[in-house]
This record gives sequence, C-alpha cells and structure tokens, in this order.
Amino acid sequence: MNFLSHYYFERNNPDHYVVMGVVLPDLVKNADKYWNIHPQKTPELYQDKTPLQSILRGWQKHLEVDNYFHTSEFFKTETANLKKLILPCVTVGPVKPFFLAHIGLELMLDHLLLHSGMINIETFYKQLEQATTPELDLFLQKGELPDHAIFDAFLSDFLKSRYLFSYQKLASISYALNRICMRVWDKPFTDAQLELLTQKLDEYCPELESRFITIFDELEQNPAISAF
Repeated sequence: MNFLSHYYFERNNPDHYVVMGVVLPDLVKNADKYWNIHPQKTPELYQDKTPLQSILRGWQKHLEVDNYFHTSEFFKTETANLKKLILPCVTVGPVKPFFLAHIGLELMLDHLLLHSGMINIETFYKQLEQATTPELDLFLQKGELPDHAIFDAFLSDFLKSRYLFSYQKLASISYALNRICMRVWDKPFTDAQLELLTQKLDEYCPELESRFITIFDELEQNPAISAF
C-alpha cells in the first residue's frame, strides 16, 4: 500500500509519531531505493522514549498491513484485472505489466480515499510535520540509516511539495507511475502510452470504486493489525 492508504488506519490517531511510523518505511525507501533498515528486529533499542515506541509501533503496523495486503485475494484479483486492462499500454517498451498493475493499484487506492473524502490529507501533512523532531532523528540513528542528510533533504521536500494532493486527479496518477518506473527503466513510456494509461485508469476507476473499501475493512478487522 502507498502513503495515504497506510495513513487511513491512523486517520483518527492524535499521536503524530505513530502516523510518522506508518509511512516511514516508504519515506526511507523513496529517499533511496537501496536502503534497507529493520528497526522491528531490535525493539529493545526504542523502549527508552515514548516517541520512539510510537514510531516503532507505526513502523510495525506498516509491515503487517503490507504483508496482509500483498497476499490478499483482493490484491491478486485487482492486480489481475488492472494488468489485463493496461496491457495495451505496455506492448512496447521495458515496463513489466505486473509491476505497473501492482503500483497502479496502490496509487488508485490513494486516489479513491481522497476522492471519497475518507481522509484529511492536510491533517496528514500537519502530523508528519509535528513528528519531524530530534526523536525522529534518534529513531533513524538507532536504526542505522545510511545517510541522514539525504533523508532530511528528501523529507523536507516531501513535506514542502505536498504532491500527494495531486493524487486527486487520475492524470497525476499516470504521471506518478511514470516517475516510479523511471527509477527502474530509462524512458519507460512515450507520451502516447501515458495518455492511453490515463484512459485505462479512468475506465478502471468506477469498477474499483465500487469495492475498494472492502480491503480496508478487512484489514481493520484483522487482529494482527488492530493490535498495533
């Protein structure tokens, strides 16, 4: 799941450190795709301060949500549906259909949460800003983040740009998919392919909208996830 889908499960949580924690794995990975830190493996390092415990709790919940989501019938069914629909967009070029369907589904879920008004994105950003503190730095230090300066610059830009607001438009979802694919392949799409991709997402959106909330309900009712 993507940023806003993870935030959905903490949309009513006033603890901004937990909110930071549930999106922190993706923030770290977006800052540098080669970084892998595993604070969940050494929980004893984070017990000395309440904010650190909250960030770790959010981090662990993120992992539980992703693990469940990626093995769910919803994920298997919807990626298959989307893959079939977008195949004409990738008949030429390097982009793998399953990769595009996987990431596309996650971004579409964020889009629908915004479109339906189920989350307040302004609150989301404000809580992240509140959690950008020395305690966050300490958490990442204990987790052996490779380069704090690079991460700090990325997080600052992420908060300043507020680009997730753009997910309200389907054309922005296509743009985001193109940017993500550019991290893996050189020139993943032509302009014509991107235009066709937007059209296909527009076709898919009403279908997904009729049933997308079921996976969020399923996740919220899962004991392993609600425990955090």
